[in-house]
Amino acid sequence: MPGFTLLTPRLSLRPLALTDLPDLVRLKSDPLVFGQMLGGVRPAWRVSDELASDIADWGRLGFGMFAIHEGAVFHGITGIHVRPDGRGPALRFAVWPEARGRGVAREAAGAALRFAHDRAGLTRIVAVARADNFPSRTILGSIGMREVERFTRDGHTMIVYLSDADRVRIAPSDPFSSCARRHEAYG
Repeated sequence: MPGFTLLTPRLSLRPLALTDLPDLVRLKSDPLVFGQMLGGVRPAWRVSDELASDIADWGRLGFGMFAIHEGAVFHGITGIHVRPDGRGPALRFAVWPEARGRGVAREAAGAALRFAHDRAGLTRIVAVARADNFPSRTILGSIGMREVERFTRDGHTMIVYLSDADRVRIAPSDPFSSCARRHEAYG
């Protein structure tokens, strides 16, 4: 697993590790957090299996999922995973309800997207959100992703967003533009 942390003005994002398992079990078993995610709410055994896969992805692919922290407080996860439906590398994020409305998900997802393009070398990244999930759709649009496709899953309209590395432009007035590019290596 890589030994680095992405830093933003108030958050630190580090690759998921075994020590994150208790936080992940709570996060992924909460219907308010994972109810709309692909695969839905998960039992503890599945969270453990997914964490093992997430850790392996970092070594195998050079990208993966991050734990989001503000100081010592765990707020959720973000990062890039390979979608099981063949759409390729995809941005994901999930934060506790208490972290919502403060820009935490936007700041973290933006940093993860920038990392994926700049450091992991991914030129094409997708994200999928339910059409009625306006907060997630707003975040995806605000970090430069654009709607490219719609499909139906389990009776819900799903929207596919895309970020192309050659089209990504973070405006200089964006308060996250400099921090999203600052990747500090440790250890």
